Amino acid sequence: MTDPQQMHPHTPHRPLLWPEIVFDLQDTLADDPRPVYIVGGAVRDALLHRPLKDIDLVTPESAIQMARRIANQFNGAFYKLDSERDVGRALLETPAGQIIIDVARMRDTALLDDLLDRDFTINAMVADLRGDLSQLIDPLNGEADLRKKFIRQCQANSVANDPIRVLRAVRLAVQLSLHIENGTQQAIRQVAPHLNQSSPERRRDEFFKILALHKPAAGLRVAESLGLLPGVLPEAAGTADDWKHTLAVVETLDKILGAISYSRSDNTAASFGLGILVMQLDRFRGKLVNHLEASWPNERPHRALLMLATLLLPAPESAEAAADNLRLSNQEQTRLALLTRHHDDPHTMGPLTARSIHRYWRTLGAAGVDVCLLALAGYLGSAGVQLEQDAWLSQVERAQQLLSAYFEQYDTLIEPPPLLNGSALMDALGVGPGPLVGELVTLIREAQAAGEIHTADAAIALAQNYLKNRL
Repeated sequence: MTDPQQMHPHTPHRPLLWPEIVFDLQDTLADDPRPVYIVGGAVRDALLHRPLKDIDLVTPESAIQMARRIANQFNGAFYKLDSERDVGRALLETPAGQIIIDVARMRDTALLDDLLDRDFTINAMVADLRGDLSQLIDPLNGEADLRKKFIRQCQANSVANDPIRVLRAVRLAVQLSLHIENGTQQAIRQVAPHLNQSSPERRRDEFFKILALHKPAAGLRVAESLGLLPGVLPEAAGTADDWKHTLAVVETLDKILGAISYSRSDNTAASFGLGILVMQLDRFRGKLVNHLEASWPNERPHRALLMLATLLLPAPESAEAAADNLRLSNQEQTRLALLTRHHDDPHTMGPLTARSIHRYWRTLGAAGVDVCLLALAGYLGSAGVQLEQDAWLSQVERAQQLLSAYFEQYDTLIEPPPLLNGSALMDALGVGPGPLVGELVTLIREAQAAGEIHTADAAIALAQNYLKNRL
């Protein structure tokens, strides 16, 4: 319930914990005549004592000008995000890492109206940047909802006004261990069929934020229970048993990524399955972490793409449609297709020989690292409590062999230095350009990777013998 009296600042139940950059901003804008407020997630996180990476400011006018001034003051980068709505961004480098500061003109002339137009009460709390930063302005009682662990829409039509907020509610619930209160749940269910009215890009970005969470399966369960998945990933539809199995694999992949990460604890790999994996793959840990920390366009996390691939494994033929519906980049679409098409290769490729390992990596490239992880997650997630220790050890050892080739033997097993180039090969064989030359180059490279030839003469002899038998 709105309480206009709460437009007056009050001392919250616990201190607001601000990073140093906020006080620097306060000093920078001290001589600015315009009111300026910190709003949204930054205030919520300051109250929760969570680290801040994004700070949203609102001011009655000339927000882009203010963002430019902030960027100039701190030698940061400036971006004009929306000229019509007067929104600018400053990217600042601080000792604690990069901080994104978005400055927007108030949605309405009065601060209360601006807050009423926001999504959830926990995101409608305010601190006056030009006032006492220990005080909280909270007309919608977001602080009380936060203490009760509730996500509540600001008004009865807040979710309906912007359907993308239904996905945001799910993410916040999992990220902050909150419950979506009953009235807001009902509003979300009513809006769910209209989720596809939001732009594909916004749906993608919010959905990827859910997939990038630690414990993404929890977010997916909430989304499914609220009827949201058909509006964002209809390709994942299947039977109840299919969905249960898929979530088990998502959960297992999340645990595997946690066991690989630098933030793992002693409890992370307490189970036999994860313990064996950690012991066998630990020497690749740094390289695996670097691989997994890569991002796609607009900083979409690679972790989220892996989770998306896992959701599509029951119907790999739908990956192209899903990628198109989510407006993924060409690079993401290519990677997703490789992951869904080849996710079982480490189990089905037969004995691991130098030649088969070479072919695996030549087909998949860097995606082969992801396929190893997906295969392990699929096996472990499917086995559950019925995991056979010897069989699991065998699967982990296969992954270890494949990863060793990529991370430790790349120049010999995957991309050995060519014994001769295409021109030299054509001259030696008296053939012209064409597909046959590529076929012969592949033949020679595979034999070289297998340790069967070591010189240019041996390569030519192999090619000549191949041509002879081919006729």
